[in-house]
Amino acid sequence: MNERILVWDAPTRVFHWLLAVSFAGAFLTGDSERWRDIHVLLGYTFAGLIGFRLVWGLIGTRYARFRSFLFRPRELVDYLGSLLTRSPRHYLGHNPAGSIAILLLLGLGIVVAITGWTAYNDMSGEWVEELHEGSAFAMLAVVAVHIAGVVFSSVLHRENLVRAMINGKKVGAAALGIQRSYAWLAAAIIALVAALWVWYPSSPITEVKANAERTMEHDRRG
Repeated sequence: MNERILVWDAPTRVFHWLLAVSFAGAFLTGDSERWRDIHVLLGYTFAGLIGFRLVWGLIGTRYARFRSFLFRPRELVDYLGSLLTRSPRHYLGHNPAGSIAILLLLGLGIVVAITGWTAYNDMSGEWVEELHEGSAFAMLAVVAVHIAGVVFSSVLHRENLVRAMINGKKVGAAALGIQRSYAWLAAAIIALVAALWVWYPSSPITEVKANAERTMEHDRRG
């Protein structure tokens, strides 16, 4: 008997949404000298999240592990073919097409992070900056395809995949659900990201704090 079961653990969900926000923010601030510090801070956030996902893909819960969405080429072909029928093949975790999108996003994310850090520290030539920008645009294209795939699959399978990535639950057999959410780890990720934004020297929060302290000092002396 099918019921609502836990598929996506809390760290995976937190990673997903924080990565989306950090990538979008970094992409939008990439060409602005005024927002350069914000772009760099978002880049560090992005890189840290990618690093976490690589580790969690090896030791995480069932559907978060890389081995759960590594499919043979034939399985991908069969899945794409099933989309043309009235009974498309359903997967609790990532389907073969979604798996490719996730692997591409992680791979491109690694390239974006490494080239961004290298360029920021003046350790490379102009070609690395171009590679950084090109990989970011390539990642944006994959994100667009991924979003379209989520919408299409949600309609086709009559399930809200966005909601599933918020509450972690999908409809399936009880025995197929994961047993632990690891909410404490998700909270730790949020706390670490918040700490980075509070204590990073060029963060807007740090600047606000410094300005407030200068104002208070000025008022005290005045």
